[in-house]
Amino acid sequence: MPLAAILGCTGPELSAAEREFFRSVDPLGFIVFARNLIDPDQSKRLMADLRATIGRPDAPILVDQEGGRVARLKAPHWRHPPAADRFGAIAASDRARAAEAVRVNHELMAGEMRAIGINVDCAPLIDVRVEGAHDIIGDRAYGTDPYLVADLGRAAAEGLMAGGVMPIIKHIPGHGRSMVDSHFDLPRVDTDFDTLADTDFVPFRALHDIPWAMTAHIIYSAIDPDQPATLSRTVIAEVIRGEIGFAGLLLSDDLSMKALKGGLDELSAASLEAGCDVVLHCNGDMAEMEKVVRGTKPLSSAGLARYEQGQRRLNANPDFDLAELQVELTELMA
Repeated sequence: MPLAAILGCTGPELSAAEREFFRSVDPLGFIVFARNLIDPDQSKRLMADLRATIGRPDAPILVDQEGGRVARLKAPHWRHPPAADRFGAIAASDRARAAEAVRVNHELMAGEMRAIGINVDCAPLIDVRVEGAHDIIGDRAYGTDPYLVADLGRAAAEGLMAGGVMPIIKHIPGHGRSMVDSHFDLPRVDTDFDTLADTDFVPFRALHDIPWAMTAHIIYSAIDPDQPATLSRTVIAEVIRGEIGFAGLLLSDDLSMKALKGGLDELSAASLEAGCDVVLHCNGDMAEMEKVVRGTKPLSSAGLARYEQGQRRLNANPDFDLAELQVELTELMA
């Protein structure tokens, strides 16, 4: 059974030490960033090399490709997809056209990712933007209406799956109220449970059938006043698995983010103990990854079943013309 971890690497080519480390620990998969993606040919080689280290040609390789300011595939070799709020603006006058534009955009994104060997996207972000909150979410959200966010998030997820790429809904159970950036500080949301259930949880409840989700490093004091969702058995059992009804593969957000305090071995173990299926570590730092691995166990049988069930949802052999999709998207965005 592979290790219940998704790990990163430092550059556009694997070092000998990285090859040996990945071969020895056998993570479930990998995540790549702009530092790893120079051009299409190099990127394809890297994806093949990553998979070769663990001997699984279909292993998940993730990327953060939302569009707007969160886009790891960059010019001049890749298209820059629009930010989510562009689609929200279209929805103000034509909701159906906005949903179709989102679907086409994400099917096009899937084609671009699959062309270089990436098969999982850390998108769609279905947090509900809250006015006055920190702009870490901001224009990455489809809007302030939870039902609109749900509709456009559904279109995004379906576009990715139609294109053969696994979507990850994030940041469950909702990041939109955060007053600080969880990359640097631990947000605390003191909103009452009923309000959260009627707003923040709505898109996640509507998309509870999507195969993968990523947790939020946020304390929700009305649910668990002590632990952020990633480390909270209460939040995961009662809200994510309970109130929201998510039954798919649950991935932690990046454990190296400063919102979480403690050793990475302890954080890895605590995330899995709380109910995450897989832990995520992004920066490729070898010393940090060694600590993550020390606290991580092999993927559980339940986690494996969730992973395999999700794989069956994907279109394994998408057949579409990227140029035609681009023309369609341009017309829909006009």
